Amino acid sequence: MAKPAEILPGTLDMLILKAVSLDPLHGYGVLLRIRQISREAIDIPQGSLYPALYRLEHQGLIAAEWGQSENNRKAKYYKLTAAGRRRLREETAGWKRLTSAIDAALNTSSLEES
Repeated sequence: MAKPAEILPGTLDMLILKAVSLDPLHGYGVLLRIRQISREAIDIPQGSLYPALYRLEHQGLIAAEWGQSENNRKAKYYKLTAAGRRRLREETAGWKRLTSAIDAALNTSSLEES
């Protein structure tokens, strides 16, 4: 099995926003969802996740409410706010522009092609 990819600085928030945009999730569920949607390529350490969830909640990008987890434990569930949806759209568009530019640069084999 391939080694999990390391995430670039600034991408954790975007990945969390994407994960909770799909449906409300508790903290550990966010980790599992990111792993799932990245096809097992990204594994977020719990020590990085919880401070990011706190930060996103205080920025008003996600909202939290207490609920019951699958194993009947009290858990904080996170969902995307309207501001979070806007931020996710902006971040996604920025990443698509960047990855397109990097792809173009990496696929250029001579100066005549540009």
